[in-house]
Amino acid sequence: MLRSAEHRFGWCSFELMIVLGSLLLAAGTLSGQNPPPPAPSPAASAPASAAPAEPSQAPTPPPSPTDASKSSDANAAEVTTRDTAPTFKVRVNLVLVRVVVRDASGKVVPDLKRDDFQLLDNRKSQTISSFSVETPQTHAVTPVPPTSALDPGAPPPTPVPVLPQRFVSVVFDDTNLQMQDAVYVRASAQKLFDALPPSDRVGVFSASGQITVDFTSDRARLKDSLLGIVPRPLAGGPGVQSCPNISFYQADQIIDTSDQTALGIAIQEFVACSAQTISPPPAELAEIVRAQAQAVLSAGEGQTEMVYRHLEDAMRRLAAMPGQRIMVFVSPGFFLTSHTREQGDLIDRANRSNIVINTIDARGLYTPDLFGDISQAQPTSPQASGILASFRMAEQFAQSEILGELADGTGGTYFHNRNDLDVGMERAVVAPEISYLLGFSPQNLKLDGRFHTLKVSLTAKSKFVLQARRGYYAPRTLKDPAEAAKEEIQEAIFSQEEIRDVPIELQTQFFKSNDTQAKLAVLTRVDVNAIRFRKDAGRSRDNLTFATAIFDENGNFITGGEKIIEMKLLDPTLARLNHSGLTVKSSFDVKPGTYLVRMVVRDGEGAQMAAKNGAVTIPY
Repeated sequence: MLRSAEHRFGWCSFELMIVLGSLLLAAGTLSGQNPPPPAPSPAASAPASAAPAEPSQAPTPPPSPTDASKSSDANAAEVTTRDTAPTFKVRVNLVLVRVVVRDASGKVVPDLKRDDFQLLDNRKSQTISSFSVETPQTHAVTPVPPTSALDPGAPPPTPVPVLPQRFVSVVFDDTNLQMQDAVYVRASAQKLFDALPPSDRVGVFSASGQITVDFTSDRARLKDSLLGIVPRPLAGGPGVQSCPNISFYQADQIIDTSDQTALGIAIQEFVACSAQTISPPPAELAEIVRAQAQAVLSAGEGQTEMVYRHLEDAMRRLAAMPGQRIMVFVSPGFFLTSHTREQGDLIDRANRSNIVINTIDARGLYTPDLFGDISQAQPTSPQASGILASFRMAEQFAQSEILGELADGTGGTYFHNRNDLDVGMERAVVAPEISYLLGFSPQNLKLDGRFHTLKVSLTAKSKFVLQARRGYYAPRTLKDPAEAAKEEIQEAIFSQEEIRDVPIELQTQFFKSNDTQAKLAVLTRVDVNAIRFRKDAGRSRDNLTFATAIFDENGNFITGGEKIIEMKLLDPTLARLNHSGLTVKSSFDVKPGTYLVRMVVRDGEGAQMAAKNGAVTIPY
């Protein structure tokens, strides 16, 4: 028997149509005839029943629904079923490594295969379980046009216009920018926006969260947003003057590494800059300075966390866009303490969402600032001045590491030590011509949260240069299977990549009720032969999740829905479904316009997935 559990959100309604060929033959419906349209499901909302009887130019619609509960138990013992063990795929826990291979002249190397690569995790060889070749055209959206209109009087469907194929998210790190850098960055970004083709969609975001311009083709609006790019450091964060003036890097040396030299220099500065006429005892001085260092460290880590949070927000928004996805992160960089592991999570999310992160060092071609702010009290000894200068140099070099890691880990480019930022901006909106996405499941992985170093090389000796992520963090806990399944579906819905674990067919139809409202129907047929059922108490059991998302022509999510089909099939019913397939119809209330339709199907037993794109233009 079949039982459906519906999940509604927005203004969508669903109708389940299960195609059972032999039952329909018994009811007198012959193959090749045009049966009347299916009666609306009792669970469907009232608007779903408003569809006309049959379109004049529509192809043969799926046969009417048949209640699988009518299958007789009497003949179940007459059919034997071969049980197969389900094959579980752990997509969420797969570690993905994007690799770009270049020759001595900097050109990307094509035509490499899985066997050409070897991958080490903490110096232990790993089996590359998944491999794909990625190009800018790989994720181009080529949706299936609509089958027909449900309105008999409607004109033939208009051709679907070309949807935007590239979405660029430009994120400015205004929490760490200096004013002179911000001015230079704004001028370079204006040139970039002027040069972008009209088909590109660009969004502008800031690390402080103060600027958010959703993806648009309005170049004037994009350029206006640049006026808001000014330094916005977190209150109490790095760069805020105090006594003693301890840098983020020096605070990390004092607190995390217990560097007594760093502590002693900070004590000297405190004595020099404080207005106290009587110096406290050394032990009390040390406690005062440690407290100040802890405050600086906490504020710096808080600012870093804020940057990551808004980077993740911008990435999540970009991941919901169809087609090619590129993030441009413009920043002077920032120092990462030993407690920071968010960059690994960002790289994981980017690779799963097919996002390339290109980074630009907003400092351009710079020389390290060795002397700091001259308005601040300076150390009394040349030795202390030299040590502070070494701290400043180390911090400024360390700032750039995060920019290099984000670019290397996602197949992007890192533009630095150059003053022509407009050239860097122009290059940053382009993805590599070819990259290789390797996936592996770590063996005997301990849930300790520790960092694992990765090394990718080619099996054949060559002078090629490989760009890849440097490592990842092990999880601390295992994900709940149900939560992992939800994440899989969500990632698949917004990835736009077609998945073919289970064969599915997608059709779109529409019916206009008036000039401003229409009903969009999405029909999905699943090949049941490819589903791995679990045999229990004489029935074949599995749950199918159907997730549908509707996007407008700018890639904005409009509406969607999810349906779970719980299957407990008797053998005759399963045999008929194997022959005819399972068809689900989903209906959505939309306005006239151009829409991208995204359908994802996941089965619960085998964790197999299918995903397909469709498109429809509903004329005004």
